[in-house]
Amino acid sequence: MSLQPVLPEPLTRVIDAGLADLGRGEVRWAATSLPRRRELLEQVHTLTGRQAQDWVDAASSIKGLSPGSPLVGEEWLSGPYALLTALAALIESLRALERGGSPVDGFGFGRAPGGRVSVRALPHTIFDRLLLSGFSAEVWMPPGVDEATVRAGAGLAERDPRQTQGIAVVLGAGNISSIPPLDVIYELYAHNRVVALKLNPVTDGLLGVFEKIFQPLTDLGVLRFVTGGADVGGYLVQHPDVAQVHMTGSAATHDAIVFGTGPERVQRKAGNHPLLTKPITSELGGVSPIVVLPGLWSPADLKFQAEHVATMRLHNGGYNCIAGQVLVLSSDWAQKDEFLAEVRAALRRAPARPAYYPGSDQRLEQAIKAYPAAERLGPDQGRVLVRADAADRAPLLNTEFFAPVLGVIELPGTGAEFFAAAVATANDDFTGTLGANVIVHPRTLGQLGESFDRILADLRYGCIAVNAWTGVGYFIPTASWGAFPGHTLDDVQSGIGVVHNALLLDGPERTVVRGPFRPAPRAVLHGERSILPKPPWFVSNRTAAATARALTAFGAAPGWGKLPRIFASALRG
Repeated sequence: MSLQPVLPEPLTRVIDAGLADLGRGEVRWAATSLPRRRELLEQVHTLTGRQAQDWVDAASSIKGLSPGSPLVGEEWLSGPYALLTALAALIESLRALERGGSPVDGFGFGRAPGGRVSVRALPHTIFDRLLLSGFSAEVWMPPGVDEATVRAGAGLAERDPRQTQGIAVVLGAGNISSIPPLDVIYELYAHNRVVALKLNPVTDGLLGVFEKIFQPLTDLGVLRFVTGGADVGGYLVQHPDVAQVHMTGSAATHDAIVFGTGPERVQRKAGNHPLLTKPITSELGGVSPIVVLPGLWSPADLKFQAEHVATMRLHNGGYNCIAGQVLVLSSDWAQKDEFLAEVRAALRRAPARPAYYPGSDQRLEQAIKAYPAAERLGPDQGRVLVRADAADRAPLLNTEFFAPVLGVIELPGTGAEFFAAAVATANDDFTGTLGANVIVHPRTLGQLGESFDRILADLRYGCIAVNAWTGVGYFIPTASWGAFPGHTLDDVQSGIGVVHNALLLDGPERTVVRGPFRPAPRAVLHGERSILPKPPWFVSNRTAAATARALTAFGAAPGWGKLPRIFASALRG
């Protein structure tokens, strides 16, 4: 008996014809040289720049954002800007391969704790040092992988583009608009698979923009778009012509795809007897911790980092797989209550926005039901702050609320003792391994010395951000993005495999992002090497839309002449 859902015959004919087109397109893709593949990326890059405004307009309409809102800046950064920078980085990787080199040529290598080799993904260019001043990112390889192995493996499927890998179905995300395009590019170039992209119904309004941007690839026959609900997705993933599936979403959706629905699903999962027998990779959510190391902070530090925390939770309305969900504080921190007061204030001040993502209100009520004493904050009382003690932490640590819910738990201790306890709690008690955030004062960092990185290395997450939000890791195209490796179909946590990874590294373990503790000019006054004011992704940034639009114009056509506009807008934020 077929496991495919039954669809109306006219729809199955359209889908079957599209997959047949992709089968023929795979032959053309195998015959497409590296220089031609690079030219296709360059064409998509040009078209992305041309369609950027329409992209942002469509995404803003989906999310109910008014054109004049600074929150539109999120749509510029997480939409066309993210794709433009990823395409540009991948183009350079292909250039290196064309020359007979490696994509990591020119990138620095270092050492990370545990005998790991690291690749310095950021900064790489002078523009990185200016536009993301004070930020850095390293990709850590697994222990035992040496530099020569990294160099030899970088390039993945593009080291032999003639060896294609069939048709992949990409089940697109509905929250961040660049996720589906980025996943398409990764399947095509990192894995050498032609792609059927099924959009999430939430993002169907972007179909026209995506069709224009990706016309060079659809004309070649290596990409087809599909719309529809879960039944269409089920038909695609079970189709005999499909070799591979990649999805972004929740672990529950993953399990429904792999093990089916109904009472039998529990038995299938327990016995690891999947209904979907073809390979599936995934980028799923989880409960992301925000570990705050105690220290002596100024009032300005308390306020800035509270806005940082509010951003981690409220960016895109809280509908992010990487949204910070639980603050982990020291019960012995003398400034704990001051900091929480600033966090409450930041949650209240953040601009109002519609709850556009389906099911948000129900998930918010689920949190209130689990924690009746939770505080409701914000202009519409639609933000929830939960303080959980040791006896009732389970719902907060095991449920990705995917809504504006921020939790707080406390652990005893200070210094290395507290940090080690927080890392153990994040590893053992939190669901998911996609991203973890650590906030630490530079003075505390200096006091901890080498022990800080040794403890940090124990944190089993695919992206770790120190004095930054892990969402920044999403925007760095030369970094890897995905769960910590080692998950299985029957315990998928935050997923299997990585995406983005424009250096095409083979088997990266994690990305570690570091940022400045303070914005400029205070950073400079305190000896931090950063001229970046309040970042444009902060929900409290008043000029976020103008700055992000200027950054996108720079991403479309980089040049020194575009920097003054970016800096002028950023300084007013």
